[in-house]
This record gives sequence, C-alpha cells and structure tokens, in this order.
Amino acid sequence: MSVTRPRGTNDVLPDQSYKWQIVEAKIREICHNFGYQELRTPIFEHTELFERGIGETTDIVEKEMYTFIDRGNRSMTLRPEGTAPVVRAFLENKLYAQAMPAKVYYLGAMFRYERPQAGRYRQFTQFGVEALGSSDPMLDVEMITLPIKVYQACGLEGFKVHINSIGCPDCRPAYRKALQDKFLAQQEAFCMTCQGRIERNPLRVLDCKVKECQSLLADIPLVTESLCKNCGDHFAQVRTYLDQLDVKYVINPKLVRGFDYYTKTVFEIIVPTLGSQNAIGGGGRYDGLVAECGGEPQPAVGFAVGLERVLLSLAQKETTVFQAPKPDLFLAQFGGATKDVAIALAHKLRDQGLWVELDYMGKSLRAQMKVANKLNCLGVIVIGEDEVAQNRAKLRKMSTSEEIEIDLNHVEQVEQAVVKLREGQVLA
Repeated sequence: MSVTRPRGTNDVLPDQSYKWQIVEAKIREICHNFGYQELRTPIFEHTELFERGIGETTDIVEKEMYTFIDRGNRSMTLRPEGTAPVVRAFLENKLYAQAMPAKVYYLGAMFRYERPQAGRYRQFTQFGVEALGSSDPMLDVEMITLPIKVYQACGLEGFKVHINSIGCPDCRPAYRKALQDKFLAQQEAFCMTCQGRIERNPLRVLDCKVKECQSLLADIPLVTESLCKNCGDHFAQVRTYLDQLDVKYVINPKLVRGFDYYTKTVFEIIVPTLGSQNAIGGGGRYDGLVAECGGEPQPAVGFAVGLERVLLSLAQKETTVFQAPKPDLFLAQFGGATKDVAIALAHKLRDQGLWVELDYMGKSLRAQMKVANKLNCLGVIVIGEDEVAQNRAKLRKMSTSEEIEIDLNHVEQVEQAVVKLREGQVLA
C-alpha cells in the first residue's frame, strides 16, 4: 500500500504555493510598515507553557494538543498557537529591556488535533502579531486594522469585524458568577461538554457551536453590563479610535474567544460566505499572560490569522492579486555543442535574475517547443549549429510569434528583450 499524507494535513502544490508566497510577502510588507519585526520560535515547547498560558480548561489543552514525552522524559507539545511562545521568548530573551512596546510578528506551522474541514487542518499556518508592554487602546485598534490592511491588499472584501470586552480579574468574577447561576438553573439542557464548563469556566459556554446550547443563550447577562470603570473606559476608547479611522464593526457581547488569557478587548474578523466556520482571524488583549508565564506583569495585545482560511476566502472570489508566475525564456537546443552553449547562456541569464528553462529530457526540438508552451514561457530562443557558429539567434515571443535577432554574447540585450516580454510590449 502506498504511503499517504496524515489526515488533517495538506500538500501545497506548485500551482498553489505561489499564492501563499504572494500573501506572505504582503504580510511582511504591511508588518514592516507598522513597525513589527519577525520573531521565530521553536515548533515544539514544554507542555507547561501552553497549560499555563492557554488554560487547562480550554478545548485546545484538554483535547487538541499534540503532546509527547521526549528521551529526557520531558513533556513536549507541538505549538498549537503562537502567543504563548512569543511571551516565553519575550521573557527568556529579555526583550522587555529594549524599546517598548516590543512589537513582533510570526508566521509558521501550528498543530491541533481537531476534526478536519474546509480550510481547517491539523497542521495549519498561522500569522500573528503581538505588542507587549503597553496598555494603550490604540494598540488594540492597531491589531484590528493591521489584518484588515492585509486582507485588502490581497483583494479580500465583505468581511465583518466583531468586537467585545470580557473585562479583567477585577470585574470578571462577578460576571462569571452571574453566568454560572443562569446556566445551573438549566444545566441538563446543555451539551455534555458545556455541562462540565459551567462549573469550571462558564464563559466557555458562550463559545459553544452546538445549536441547542446557542438557543439557551438568548437572555443571558451581558458582559458589557458588568465591566468595571477601567475596562469600560478602555472599551469606549477602542470604539472611539475605530470610529475615527472609519473602521466598521459590530459589538458582539457573546464573543469571548477560545483562550483563558484574554482580558478586556477581544475581536474576530469573519467572512459570512464561509459558513459556520467563518472566522478568518481574531485576537485581543492579554494583560495577565506575561505574569502567568513567570515574568513581571506586562500589558499585551495581539491577533492571529489562519492563512488557509484567508486563501479559502480568496478562492471564492475573483482577484487580480494572484498572477501565476511564468518563465521568462526557454532555451531550446539540439544536443552536443548547442546544449553546451544553451547551458552557459542559461547560467548567465539566471545570474541576472531571469527565470530560464532548459530541456532535461533529451526531447526533439518540436517536443521542446511544446514544453515551452505548456510552461507558459514568455519567450523562446532556439540554439542550433548555425546559431553557435554565428553567436546569434532568434528570440521568439510565444504569444504572438514575433521574433527579433539577439547576440548570444550580449546578455544585456536579452535582458532588455525580457523586460518587454514581461510588460507585453512589442519586441522590435
């Protein structure tokens, strides 16, 4: 039996990987414009980091982590999210001693054992941004506007921003108690998972996707009615900044996000056309996480975006962002000395940044021309014995069959012709 990829993983083939590269390039460009620099953390961390950071009562820690015991009898976990590793790196490498806030972004593979579905895999790619060291509400807003800039740069439209405030350790206990009292009165009507959540973490019930549970949440107390003055003022300032920047949003009082570390602002960006799993990004403030991971208390805020969900959203609409790359030239030859000349010319042109293809299969000239056509090459140069003797050859534009004569020793002349090919200009 042939070996296949594990369930919940995906191969990104060459006819799709260029789209990832385009999105990733736009991410890096926009993060640079906002002043965020890349941080790369290990793919696996000590399990304790995620238990303390994410929360032991979350679905991720209870059900979805890929955890193993290494040869030193230590419990390790493939990272299921990026924020806790960023906080660990922030503390371990003393980034707090540099100019604050520390502003970083990450882009890499994450792992969660969950049911695979459209745009959601067990190994997935996550892009995230974190700002540590400031409680300024403008940073909360920056975490909403930055991914919006990325989506717009990729040609994505029609998304909606949902925001909420879930309070802080001063005001959340009272809200937690109010929810608990409400849920306990009808505990048996909830799904088995939520029945367990009511005692341990009733806010998690608000995040349940089971229809029966959702129907029981119609008249629950609203968290925004329980905020202390500090949290209320912070949330009001976030909304003021969003209004000033003309960012459209919806206040969703049932939005809590999936991790225990969130405080105050939380948000999600959704695409309604994606169905029930319509969130393409989200985040919020986590002012207690740095202390939870062993550091001095530091305010922090961030967001994360699943790239698979973004690309799935883009696949549902026409966009001019994704232009498949095409080879600049195909150098056709007849073997022997003509092949030697073609190889030498290809290397010179590649040194100048041109994408040049050659025949590696010993095909006839006719077959090589078919390959050049199948590769969508912009141009082709046929190098025969006469061309070798005269150091001259014809460069043909594939889309129109227009030809010009070029000097095989004059690389700059070929470069200039390729510029015209790329811009769709007439060669002569």
